[in-house]
Amino acid sequence: MTRSQVHLVDGTLELFRCFHGAPRATDEQGRQIGAARALLWTASRLLRKEGATHVAVAFDRMAPPRRADTGDDALLRSQGALALEVVRAVGFTVWPAVRNQADDLLATGARLLADQVDQVVLCTTDKDLLQCIRGQSVVLRDRTRDRITDEPALLERFGVRPEQIPDRTGLVGDPSDGLPGVPGWGDKSAAAVLSTYPRIENIPSDPTQWTARVRGAARLSEALEARRAEALVVRDLATLRTDLALRIEIDALRWTGPRPELRPLAARLGATEVVDKLMEHVDQLQPE
Repeated sequence: MTRSQVHLVDGTLELFRCFHGAPRATDEQGRQIGAARALLWTASRLLRKEGATHVAVAFDRMAPPRRADTGDDALLRSQGALALEVVRAVGFTVWPAVRNQADDLLATGARLLADQVDQVVLCTTDKDLLQCIRGQSVVLRDRTRDRITDEPALLERFGVRPEQIPDRTGLVGDPSDGLPGVPGWGDKSAAAVLSTYPRIENIPSDPTQWTARVRGAARLSEALEARRAEALVVRDLATLRTDLALRIEIDALRWTGPRPELRPLAARLGATEVVDKLMEHVDQLQPE
């Protein structure tokens, strides 16, 4: 029996990856299209090479650049609306974030879909989403490295359980999200302490009471006591919501082929061959 899967994709991260990994390009009107074109190719690969059958893509809200904006950030944001257009035209379900963040949408989606399929694959490298992992039924996939992180792999890599990821972030921080850590705390010390004390508030203020063997315990304890309240705030900021009001049925996420608007859009992007390959893939999916 074929294992049923659903792929939930961090669209903002995919666009960022395409922007920095693909050549810059413009259309006939001089508008930037390089990242959107690369996104079209990577969406096609998810279907044709990686075997996705049910897909939803979540995007953070991306405000268009103002005329005075310059630099890479402006060039990236100028392709935000086009990226949504590409993903919809490919035939994927799009979850645009309005009041919440894309990772909250992904976390909620993973919770709701975990009971409907054998495996939910979160396509992202965002460490916050590691807290969504559940055994092998909800996993993270780094598409660039083709690496799957399930619960045993998470424990081996970071030394914590999924529900402890926010506490780990409260201790070590997350520079990619601008979240500060407690000075002196790192992966090893956080893993050692959290293996004994599951939550930050459970860590004794007196390091002589620590049963976990940690090098420099006195120094780490002093730093934690100076910033425990801040660490708890960071933990709360890193905790994803899984209770958004999403109505998700797995059948609605099934990919049935690209939409008619994809061909003219692909022509604008200079990637018409993608449509031909996708149509060949649709034919292969048809029962004989």
